[in-house]
Amino acid sequence: MAAVPLPAVPQSPAEGFYAINNEFLMNGPKGFQEFKILENDIMFVRMDFPGVPEDGVSVTLEPSKTLVSVRAHAPKVHAHDFSHRNYLIITGLVCGCCEISGFTYHMTDGVLRLHLSKTNILHPQRPSCNSFLGGIRFRGDDLSGCPHRLPYNRDPYHPALTGPVLMRHPNVAEGTAMAYESKQLENGSLYVRLDMPGVPKDNFNVSVSSGKVKVTGQAPAVSHDSDGRFYSGDVAMLSAPVDVPSRPIKTIIKDGVIRLLIPSV
Repeated sequence: MAAVPLPAVPQSPAEGFYAINNEFLMNGPKGFQEFKILENDIMFVRMDFPGVPEDGVSVTLEPSKTLVSVRAHAPKVHAHDFSHRNYLIITGLVCGCCEISGFTYHMTDGVLRLHLSKTNILHPQRPSCNSFLGGIRFRGDDLSGCPHRLPYNRDPYHPALTGPVLMRHPNVAEGTAMAYESKQLENGSLYVRLDMPGVPKDNFNVSVSSGKVKVTGQAPAVSHDSDGRFYSGDVAMLSAPVDVPSRPIKTIIKDGVIRLLIPSV
């Protein structure tokens, strides 16, 4: 008999998923990106690009020196992946007084961390302002402080990031944009892919209890992340309520993504 996928179920029927960007996120900062103003006029941006290897991203400063474009490629790792994924995002400044003077970035475990330095070109003796592009705008956001302060996506615990409807990854330009995919195979096995960006390959755990296959992952806080993240969820049901399947579950863990090949019982 075949193993079957388990549909995403909100943790709270009243409030919905803890984070609409990922149904498996149980704790920690939400959203596909996180923005923070640091000391010395540095802007920090965390971007989730699950499946992208360390050498699979490029960051380019645009000629205006107010924007950077980020392109990332997540290859098709397993034959049963629906497709590869390409990501594209443009971020930077929205003011007329500053320009980006430099940047550094680091890609690990499916997460890009970008540091942008900026200078005040109108008044070089003054510090730069705190304007920058955010990301998703939510209904009810107060934009009265523009252009020097854009409140959206500043708070990784924004209440609009909780809800009953899961969100597609807004920066996927090509390929699947959801954190979970499954495929039933002809031999009764089930293939499952789960995005858990930020989780190192040794921080994943797969367990089976009463026939339910559960995956957990712990993503530590890195650089200027506001906090670590914890993922957990039941992803499949075996055809018999066992705690140990007759054949082992095969796993591939790479770049903040775990792939499972779950055999039939």
